[in-house]
Amino acid sequence: MKKSSRIFIAGHSGFVGNALTQRLKALGFKNLILKTHQEIDLTDQAKVNKLFKAWRPEYVFLLAAKVGGIRANNTYPADFIYQNVAIQANVIQAAYEYKAKKLIFPGSACMFPKYCSQPMKEDSLLTGPIEPTNEPFAVAKIAGVKMCQAYNRQYKTDFISVVPATIYGPGDHFDINGHVMAALIEKFSGKEVNVWGSGKPKREFIFIDDLASALIFLMQNYNGSQIINIGTGIEISIKNLAQKIKEITLFKGKLTFDRSKPDGMPRRLLDSSALLNMGWQPKVNLERGIKLTYEWYKSKHNKIKKE
Repeated sequence: MKKSSRIFIAGHSGFVGNALTQRLKALGFKNLILKTHQEIDLTDQAKVNKLFKAWRPEYVFLLAAKVGGIRANNTYPADFIYQNVAIQANVIQAAYEYKAKKLIFPGSACMFPKYCSQPMKEDSLLTGPIEPTNEPFAVAKIAGVKMCQAYNRQYKTDFISVVPATIYGPGDHFDINGHVMAALIEKFSGKEVNVWGSGKPKREFIFIDDLASALIFLMQNYNGSQIINIGTGIEISIKNLAQKIKEITLFKGKLTFDRSKPDGMPRRLLDSSALLNMGWQPKVNLERGIKLTYEWYKSKHNKIKKE
């Protein structure tokens, strides 16, 4: 990408999209195509085509998606599969039709089999059953990956797919339907914290700014149909994560685990050796990342309370 390249960030106002937009601006990219959901409904192919015809983006970051934690996936399965499949199909088709030079599509670690060997290698995709609680979202994401690969094979496009570890950081949605880190931090603002599941599952986390850095790095340095994992190589149990957040937030209340609720995948550690061997490295470790996230949450929470 050149500083003058026309870059469409689908979902620029979302959690990942906003972080990526700010990083691209800081790096001097000035020709960013940014459209809100009110301006463009990405589930409508005709409207997506109209945008591509008018703006002719050269590079596409397909970050628009309906996302959420285990509770949201359980509650809105139809929304998760329909909205994600529709958005992906429309943007990928338009990127091909209007000759975008390159597109990057993030999948999700939940695409891998529930009992996948650890760490999860890129070629483990579709080698076993998916965790049922997030199956609609995972199936939608797998469809996006396979669509990119199919277009590359048939049309010789340059559409790449990546799989981030569990994302967290400032700008996330801090509520019960959010990603696990944000949902937990929100709970620690109360008098008692009840965590879904046994606390035994392990997760790998990547700070939002590190993910934005990796997306730009791969857009500039990787060409291929094989998916690329984006992780840190470090995992932590949900129980230990809750304890760490408890310490950082100085929480004095009661911490319990509801074993009647689903755990999700037992482990979700990515093998990110392919990306690391290209020369990219994460910069924010988990403890510092939680502190940065909590400070951001406090600043926003206090502002809301004052208003």
